[in-house]
Amino acid sequence: MLNITKDAEIQTVITTFEMTPGTCQDLLEALTDAYAEFISKQPGFVAAGLHVNDAQTRIANYSQWQRREDFQAMLRTPEMRARNRKINELCRSFEPVMYEVSGTF
Repeated sequence: MLNITKDAEIQTVITTFEMTPGTCQDLLEALTDAYAEFISKQPGFVAAGLHVNDAQTRIANYSQWQRREDFQAMLRTPEMRARNRKINELCRSFEPVMYEVSGTF
């Protein structure tokens, strides 16, 4: 379960995906499958959430990891590299960025 707190000693990754409404559901299914079948089982994974905008042109993915290295190791696996190639075909762009929680309200 996601728990967003300033003092948590975890890494936060926010990935934004841009796509057309026609590919939104396919991309959402690919991301859901990736989490259910692979990402959530990787060392250091804590939690994640997927968010879709009303126009179905953007998906925001918020994930938490115990360490930066855990996230990077997951990205380097052959399975995730193959999944990311498929994901890339379904969207115009996607960008994962690591953040620190600087405040919660």
